[in-house]
Amino acid sequence: MRFIFRVAIVQHKSTADHKENLRYGLAALEEAKKNGAALVLFPECFLTTYGCPDALKSLPPIEEAQQLPSFRQWYQAALTENSEEILAFRKAAEALSIGVIITSFTRGKHRPRNTAFLIGKDGNILLEYHKVHTCDFDWERYLEGGSGFFVCEFEGISLGVMICYDREYPESARELMLQGAEIILVPNDCDNMRPRLRELSVRAMENMVGIAMANPPGKDAGNSCAFHPMVWDQPDNAITVATETFDGLVYADFDMDAIRAFRAAEDLGKERKVQAYRHLLGKRTC
Repeated sequence: MRFIFRVAIVQHKSTADHKENLRYGLAALEEAKKNGAALVLFPECFLTTYGCPDALKSLPPIEEAQQLPSFRQWYQAALTENSEEILAFRKAAEALSIGVIITSFTRGKHRPRNTAFLIGKDGNILLEYHKVHTCDFDWERYLEGGSGFFVCEFEGISLGVMICYDREYPESARELMLQGAEIILVPNDCDNMRPRLRELSVRAMENMVGIAMANPPGKDAGNSCAFHPMVWDQPDNAITVATETFDGLVYADFDMDAIRAFRAAEDLGKERKVQAYRHLLGKRTC
């Protein structure tokens, strides 16, 4: 019997009603379990919604922004691993014996963080990842960025997580691959998806990993998807790509036996000439 890893990808737009987000999310776990999924992937900041106070949209200086009442309220509304919403997902994951990547703003030292929790089938938090590449050209400059990329084991599979804009930096997926990631899971919330689908396809190919991405529906949005790494003699490497406006769960079946055989046979990333990459640790030059 082949080792098939089924991921349920949630394509749904959360709202300002956090209790409704929790209700929908827990119902999605039950639906995914009934359909044989081992893990459920949610879009970016699903529990708290992805957005900022209106006062930040004019991009005031960070020190000034932190003094605003709306900023302090935004920070206080961010979750922690002990918040009731996260505890509810941990309890549901254990009861259903299903994994989940649930997302929210969380409280950093002084500012919110954009966070994904990877919860195992026993309800334990296996990985807590904070978005490294915050969109500092916009209001995400007010977030505390993460300090690194990490991999954990889930049911015998090495999983890594990156969030949305991390995808635009090839180093994100490469760092996860170098740590042994076999599948990379991507919570997302953005539009203009066509070039981003191509990016994810390439990330899967160049790093010999499977990739799944969850994105809310909307005009030029949606397109939650999954890609496998095998590209030779195939028209493309897409497992599934949802439509822009579909609302619900889509499923991706990763053939782990095929992925592992491909990784063993191919040399992408194995013969890296690191001595030639002298600018990778420096600042951008263009």
